[in-house]
Amino acid sequence: MSSLSLAVRDSSTMVRRNLLHVRRYPSLTLNLLLTPIVLLLLFVYVFGEVMSAGIGGADRSAYLAYLLPGLLLMTIGSTVVGTAVSVSMDMTEGIIARFRTMAIHRGSVLIGHVIGSVLQSVASVVLVGTVAVAIGFRSANATALEWLAAFGLVALVALALTWIAVGMGMVSPNAEAASNNALPLIVLPLISSAFVPLDAMPGWFRPIAEYQPFTPAIETLRGLLLGTEIGHNGPLAVAWCLVLAALGHLWSKSLFDRDPG
Repeated sequence: MSSLSLAVRDSSTMVRRNLLHVRRYPSLTLNLLLTPIVLLLLFVYVFGEVMSAGIGGADRSAYLAYLLPGLLLMTIGSTVVGTAVSVSMDMTEGIIARFRTMAIHRGSVLIGHVIGSVLQSVASVVLVGTVAVAIGFRSANATALEWLAAFGLVALVALALTWIAVGMGMVSPNAEAASNNALPLIVLPLISSAFVPLDAMPGWFRPIAEYQPFTPAIETLRGLLLGTEIGHNGPLAVAWCLVLAALGHLWSKSLFDRDPG
């Protein structure tokens, strides 16, 4: 068997393993999903009319459309926290050490976590998006190509954040620490343009929100789904994702290849 066939076979096995873990421990995924869904319902039904006035809308449906792209990326951030916890548990419970001694493709362990997490993230985004459609979200005449580009951006963001989460899980001494270390992946969308426009923020805070990874991706999703101006945000979002994915991959691989002593 060629090395490529071995890598594909072992990676597929590891993906199945991680997806089976999701089935056996659904409470973790459910708890992580509740945060964006609760925020979606809270902001639409409690603050929707007030917030829509701030963005020039007439009712809460306008704010729902504005809010959803940020909530979708927050959903990805919440989901990959579970990945960090899962990787940390594998490290601390000894299964990674056992995998190192087995005749399997070395990279398949990490690839299994990453592909499994991306699939979970995409499924979670679809679920939150379905809830949004059920309560009134409608796209502004987005074409099939724009929907495809939006889906591709969501998958790319999920890939980038997953590699970062894998590294966070590997450096964490336990599952609780992994959850805490991955918390910025949930917090960063809160200080982006997810909830309010950049020009409504204080001048000293605006650069923080504007030049972080989530804001360009959020604005790009808004442009694709709602027809707003994308401008430089599209290339910037893709660049952020590629850089984070590359850094996360190198970081995770170096930690995995380190001699466990």
